[in-house]
Parts: sequence; structure tokens; C-alpha cells
Amino acid sequence: MTEVTVNGVAVTLTSDGDTPLLTALRDELGLVGTRFGCGQGLCGACFVRLDGDGGTAVVPSCQTPVWQVEGQAVTTVEGLAGDGSHPVQRSILERQAAQCGFCLSGIVVRAAALLDEEPDADAARVAEALDRNLCRCGTHRRIVEAVLAAGDPG
Repeated sequence: MTEVTVNGVAVTLTSDGDTPLLTALRDELGLVGTRFGCGQGLCGACFVRLDGDGGTAVVPSCQTPVWQVEGQAVTTVEGLAGDGSHPVQRSILERQAAQCGFCLSGIVVRAAALLDEEPDADAARVAEALDRNLCRCGTHRRIVEAVLAAGDPG
């Protein structure tokens, strides 16, 4: 059993410690916004945010075993704003920056973490931060523009 906080709620995961966090989130907690993409931590579809003693990191949940998140806080795309009201979510929707949306949960989590760390990030920094997120529809430029708009308070 693993004690963890997911989207602000303390939970006990009963999955085996070696189970990928992605599997526990989807199967045990019903949080299906985090997607299974490549299964190797390379595409970014499964990215979640971890906050704990080691600081804050955005990690591939398909490659993160449940035991590794003990005592930490996990934020999924649902935890940003389940109603779609997070600035990054709104901006992507308003600018029609997405097509199929499969990659989007990981992109939104990574972009939100970046803007928390660097609210004045420029286009080059946003592109660099999203480099590990694969969008097969090729909407990278529109996504970068939407993230920049989300970080601009005016």
C-alpha cells in the first residue's frame, strides 16, 4: 500500500509497488485524463507533476513505479482544473491549438508546471519545455502560442 496525495486528496494505492503510476491512476482511481502513449516515457502523453521532498518534477507516469511516489503529491490534468478552467486549458481551447487531443493532457501538465516556475517564459523556453511532448497532429506552434497567452496576465 502506498500513501500519496493525488490532486489534493490523500489516497492509499493498493497496487503492487512496481505497478506504473499511470496504471494506478487510471485503473484504481479512475483518472483517465492521463494517457498511455508509448509506454517508454518518451512521448509525454502520460506526464504528471510530482511534488515532494525532492522538489517538483514532471515525470512520465508510465515509467514511474507506485512505490516511488510514496508521501508525494501527484497532479494530473484533472487536478489542474477538472472543469477546464485552468489558464493553459482555456488558452488551448480558445486558440484551437489542439486537434485530436491525445497528447494534450501531458502537454497541459508540463506547460502549467513551466508557467508556475517561469511565468514570463518566452517562446523558445516553452518550446524547450515541451520538447519531450510528441504531438502527432503537428500543432506545436499553436500550442506554444497558447501557452504564451496563458502566461500573459494582460
